[in-house]
Amino acid sequence: MGALMLQGTGSDVGKSVLVAALCRLLVHRGLTVLPFKPQNMSNNAAVTADGGEIGRAQALQALACRAEPHTDMNPVLLKPQADRTSQLVVHGQVRGTLGSSDFRAARGALLAEVTQSFVRLRARCDLVLVEGAGSPAEVNLRSGDIANMGFARAADVPVVLIGDIDRGGVIASLVGTRAVIDPADAAMIRGFLINKFRGDPALFEDGYRAIEARTGWKGFGVVPWLAAAARLPSEDAVVLDRSVGGREGRRVIACPILPRIANFDDLDPFKLEPGVELAMIPPGRPIPAEAAIIVLPGSKATIADLAALRGEGWDIDIFAHHRRGGLIVGLCGGYQMLGRSISDPLGLEGEPSDVAGLGLLDVETLLSPGKRLRAVRGAALGAAIDGYEMHMGESRGSRLARPFATLEDGTTDGAISASGTVMGSYLHGLFASADLRRALLDRIGVAAGGRGYHADVDAALDEMAAELARHVDVDGLLALARPGKGRSA
Repeated sequence: MGALMLQGTGSDVGKSVLVAALCRLLVHRGLTVLPFKPQNMSNNAAVTADGGEIGRAQALQALACRAEPHTDMNPVLLKPQADRTSQLVVHGQVRGTLGSSDFRAARGALLAEVTQSFVRLRARCDLVLVEGAGSPAEVNLRSGDIANMGFARAADVPVVLIGDIDRGGVIASLVGTRAVIDPADAAMIRGFLINKFRGDPALFEDGYRAIEARTGWKGFGVVPWLAAAARLPSEDAVVLDRSVGGREGRRVIACPILPRIANFDDLDPFKLEPGVELAMIPPGRPIPAEAAIIVLPGSKATIADLAALRGEGWDIDIFAHHRRGGLIVGLCGGYQMLGRSISDPLGLEGEPSDVAGLGLLDVETLLSPGKRLRAVRGAALGAAIDGYEMHMGESRGSRLARPFATLEDGTTDGAISASGTVMGSYLHGLFASADLRRALLDRIGVAAGGRGYHADVDAALDEMAAELARHVDVDGLLALARPGKGRSA
């Protein structure tokens, strides 16, 4: 079956979004399509039907394909824990922790497992759409590469290169990539797409032709700025720096941006609510006193992020908010922070340690090697919920007698304080439930709407697919992706 790979001239040029939109467009054309990313680096992940985890972007792309997320769609996932160490997840399961230099040495050995996943996917569909990582122009990382050209050449998959015109210098970024990469790598690139264009594309016609002339690659279109992409869950924390802004007159839900924040897309559904403003608080800024709810998000390094929270003085803001009777919600790592203590005797997050938590919930957490990965359904705050667990460690204490959620299998999750103003849960994806948002926002006097988050994401994918159909040479891309077609030196 066919395959096509989209690589970028850099990070955050829109690869994930374009793959998702193209997946949905081709599904509309009646094709069976599946997404694939050989190697990903992200702390935003999703649980798969086969009991593992993959990057959030590949789960979104699976949704775009109307397919169940599977670990083969992202066989290698790196989850950063510190500046130079990451948890290594292979085929959905934790395989240990690697330093940056260790991974460069080890990644070549992972190519066989990456290729096996790709072969299995290709046997299941008409077309596999592959997403690269970073940029092939990072020639210092080329040796042993499995994310970009190393994979493309090993699997003989043609490449289309994406340039982001919104950040400027798009001509130089595309032509420069052609100039610095190995000629055999350049031969795999058969065309390019211009992404995030604002205004009249006719004004870029000369630039478009200049790129074709200087690279020898065919242009497959100029993609306009896709406003609907803002309604999709994001995988890259870089977007958080752009997310603070005010919708005046609305109640504020504040979330501090921790250094190793994870699964922050848990909060995206609040953007559907006209009565609230979701404020992501960057380092150097206090949590606003007017916040109605403070959410402590998931974390890939809970103890280190708790220290960072205290270093920013956010603990002082949280205690003041608590004294005023404000609501506090902790999710996964944030739930662990709200307890009395966090113990890491095996040094899973760094050096072995035992630290005091914020003490707002009477629970204690012991970090342990096994990772809990499962989809769950149940009820919380009187509302039906549908989410997933993805965490290491177990929390115990008297507050568990007042759980946050009761699950379908008869177990419980999380804890609520005696005052009812502090809540913690290990579950992700909770706020996609309009009923749960309504139950929570009712406590701060905000009337919530009934818009379903998943339905809104699905509609956004349809809108982006329609835009691509108007601006991209889809037939040309399909011809390139067919086996035996589009290959030349």
